[in-house]
Amino acid sequence: MLMERFYNRRPRRLRANETIRSLVRETTLDVSDFVYPLFITYGENLKAPISSMPGVYRFSIDKVLDEIKDCIDLGIKAFILFGIPEHKDEEGSDTWCDSGVIQRSLDAIKQKFPEAYLITDVCFCEYTSHGHCGVILNNDVDNDLTLENLKKQVVSHAKHGADMVAPSGMMDNMIIAIREALDGAGFTKIPIMAYSAKYASKFYGPFRDAADSTPSFGDRRTYQMDPANKKEAILEMDIDFEQGADIIMVKPALAYLDIIHIAKERYNIPIAAYNVSGEYSMVKAAHKFGSINGVDVMNEMLMSIKRAGADIIITYFAKEYVLQKLEL
Repeated sequence: MLMERFYNRRPRRLRANETIRSLVRETTLDVSDFVYPLFITYGENLKAPISSMPGVYRFSIDKVLDEIKDCIDLGIKAFILFGIPEHKDEEGSDTWCDSGVIQRSLDAIKQKFPEAYLITDVCFCEYTSHGHCGVILNNDVDNDLTLENLKKQVVSHAKHGADMVAPSGMMDNMIIAIREALDGAGFTKIPIMAYSAKYASKFYGPFRDAADSTPSFGDRRTYQMDPANKKEAILEMDIDFEQGADIIMVKPALAYLDIIHIAKERYNIPIAAYNVSGEYSMVKAAHKFGSINGVDVMNEMLMSIKRAGADIIITYFAKEYVLQKLEL
């Protein structure tokens, strides 16, 4: 009798056609799940392709407005902004300057598209002459000196219209420092999306081309996490959660789906995942080579990130995903 019951279980009954498959589908993707990254630089009338990231561009402020309009027309309303300044210095002072590239971008975008939800990446690697994520002391990033600059950066972003800040430098106690700075300046409603489990990954290469942020010496392993460590990720996420992070992020996404799943099970706040540049570029390269169907793999990749537990997916695929759905 037991064997009869076992052999009567036929899961294929629920896979017979697309209608039944869609009825029983456990995980769904929607445009509202996505945050679209944008690289903004100085100059005018600039839409410069990034060779290592086909379909991704650096925009001047006037041209990024056209890109945002296209996105909003497609239903993409959330953006994370990365700035490439004209002048860099040892501390990355463009990040807290009223005339900085991100500050001017926020002003221009909010004036034309007040409905756009603007998240600012809060770090220094794009802005420093040395390409590291903070103040250098004794040939390494000094944690607490960097926290002081992070405070200035987030308050400046908030003054110019940022809807959310996303600290990505993996400095110890960055969340409590940022929360106190924002609250002290009257920006109690600005949420923090913490890059809580950010690994020292080799998947970031194309981003560093796009953002001109490759370190001029050494690497980032003294502040970004060892890819071998899971318990350390839990510790980092616990600290950010306890210090008041509103959203916890895991970066990269695809090689760290287990960490996304742990975060989803452990915390009662939204979980974000960054589908990073290397993950994007691998799909593009393999598609160009003829090894895979890039659109199908994109869909499977994004679904896997959502299935693992991500409520929010930061992805360069956002526009492409929506466009291929419109064509179906």
